[in-house]
Amino acid sequence: MRIFCLGILFISSVVWGYSQNETMISRLETFNITTNTRSLIWEEMEHFEAPNWSADGSYFIINQGGLLYKVAADGKFKELIPTGFANRCNNDHGISPDGSLLAISNNDLVENAAGGTSRIYVLPVHGGVPKLVTKKMPSYWHGWSPDSKNLVYTAMRNGDFDIYQIALNDSTEVQLTNAPGLDDGPEYSPDGKYIYYNSFQSGVMELWRMKPDGTKKEQLTNDAYSNWFPHPSPDRKFLVFLSYLEDQGESHPALKQVTLRLYDLTNNTIKTLISFVGGQGTINVPSWSPDSKEFAFVSYSTNTK
Repeated sequence: MRIFCLGILFISSVVWGYSQNETMISRLETFNITTNTRSLIWEEMEHFEAPNWSADGSYFIINQGGLLYKVAADGKFKELIPTGFANRCNNDHGISPDGSLLAISNNDLVENAAGGTSRIYVLPVHGGVPKLVTKKMPSYWHGWSPDSKNLVYTAMRNGDFDIYQIALNDSTEVQLTNAPGLDDGPEYSPDGKYIYYNSFQSGVMELWRMKPDGTKKEQLTNDAYSNWFPHPSPDRKFLVFLSYLEDQGESHPALKQVTLRLYDLTNNTIKTLISFVGGQGTINVPSWSPDSKEFAFVSYSTNTK
């Protein structure tokens, strides 16, 4: 679930917490969990966010300035993905498991909407005319079911953010969580047995999982970090997730000291991989490579004018 931000060179200090005399530097990187190495793919003195890795491994999708772009896996090109009227896209977007569709969350131009105007649409993966999926707002996409027929998302209904599920061929949304506090970042496991998510249910932001029907909720982490956005690897062995070094309550701000950590689902151990400046926009959406050896993320820094 994300707040819409314009991809301009000088970002408002009210939103991001730093001087307007500083410029944002965004870096699209990958991390290889077998060699423990990180590689720079794309760098700009502009703000961009949230990489998805394509099903064939040949490119990434990022959001920037309300639009979506394709970046080659070798960093040789960046090109616009046409999304028609949806030109206020936030960083909750992702490719269907069958590789045919792209889910986007667009901040529609609606006045006096409580909590935000994001609604979920789908369109062909290489661009086209978006088709509305969620009529209610705000709704922020986060995951596809393995058969590419259902979506899970975070939505505010009746003043609280919970997790919902909806089928592409049915406009009826199904509520999966109802605990007080923010539930966010839902994503199906590749075998469809679980939905992983982060929740403030315990009073601290931790990782959880549940059955796809919302039953058998189970807390996975309980530590000194503020933990967000669990992404299961295609081989079902790991979760990569974001941890703030300091408690952020129910917020996930940008430009904070964070780590990316690896949860081993075979033995329930956690390993810290890398630390850097990031948070909002770093790894909001699924970003594993198809072979489960790497994942993509965005790191940030600032330069003084």
